[in-house]
Amino acid sequence: MSQKAVKPSEITPESTYLNRRNFIRAGIFAGTSLATGLTYRYFNPISEKEPAQTEISTVSAQTEQSTKEKPNTFEEITNYNNFYEFSTSKGRVASAAKGFVTRPWTVEVGGLVNKPKVFDIDDLLKFDQEERIYRFRCVEAWSMVIPWMGFPLKKLLDQVEPLSAAKYVAFETYYHGSSTNPDVKLPIGPNGMQSSFSAGIDFPYVEGLRLDEALHPLTILATGLYGKPMPNQNGAPIRLVVPWKYGFKSIKSIVKITLTDTEPPTTWNLANSDEYGFYSNVNPEVDHPRWSQGAERRIGEFSTRTTLMFNGYADQVAGLYAGMDLRKYF
Repeated sequence: MSQKAVKPSEITPESTYLNRRNFIRAGIFAGTSLATGLTYRYFNPISEKEPAQTEISTVSAQTEQSTKEKPNTFEEITNYNNFYEFSTSKGRVASAAKGFVTRPWTVEVGGLVNKPKVFDIDDLLKFDQEERIYRFRCVEAWSMVIPWMGFPLKKLLDQVEPLSAAKYVAFETYYHGSSTNPDVKLPIGPNGMQSSFSAGIDFPYVEGLRLDEALHPLTILATGLYGKPMPNQNGAPIRLVVPWKYGFKSIKSIVKITLTDTEPPTTWNLANSDEYGFYSNVNPEVDHPRWSQGAERRIGEFSTRTTLMFNGYADQVAGLYAGMDLRKYF
């Protein structure tokens, strides 16, 4: 059953949000709410040069597609990040990305489509946004549960009308000097993006999905978390989220989407094809060459837990890979 649309300003703070799911005690409401607000304002200051973000037009909970597990806190989600354009240290990404300017911002969608189009981020924020509480599993064997806000990638692809020849969807991340976003510039420096040499991978970051994966109902373009606009360190202003795949497949700060008839290159596969396959589905039965994938550490917990096939989404997505050797197509 759909819920009444609300504005982001009407969404309750993190403390109340978690209380609805009986995750914290009422006695710490005020402190947690204040800490969350201060943390978000610290990481996402609105400068005079950057206009305030357009409000998310519609927010509706999609409980049938959300896990019932306890989400990680806003502080955990925004302070433990892989975003090599800013830093290879998870704890330093938030401060390094603090000055990242995400307005103006456009996403170019083209390739094998009938109606190629350049979408302004404010137009994308007018798509009906849905709450999706998803498990997030990193290839490094840590995990989180994140309450994303966003919309199915299928809704965007339907607007450009993929041709029958299209088999794959390629994605590209913003990198300073990118010709796809000439007005969004951030120099290399203390609060800027680092070089490919420093990061150890080539930029701009690229990723890809098979078209049927991209059209799957679980695949979303996320524009925020905890009902707030996406923090810089988490991939502002818009990122991909594919919950049954390792986290590096969920490309951040997207500026370009291209439909193609051939498997597109992906950054980590280019860096080391023996360790990072094109599919990179979460599979506890296929270890990384340097560590086991059978268990994971949930951020905020001391003990490990067993990793689930397809990150717990096997019932929804296993059919996409029927008949495939998941050790070969890892």
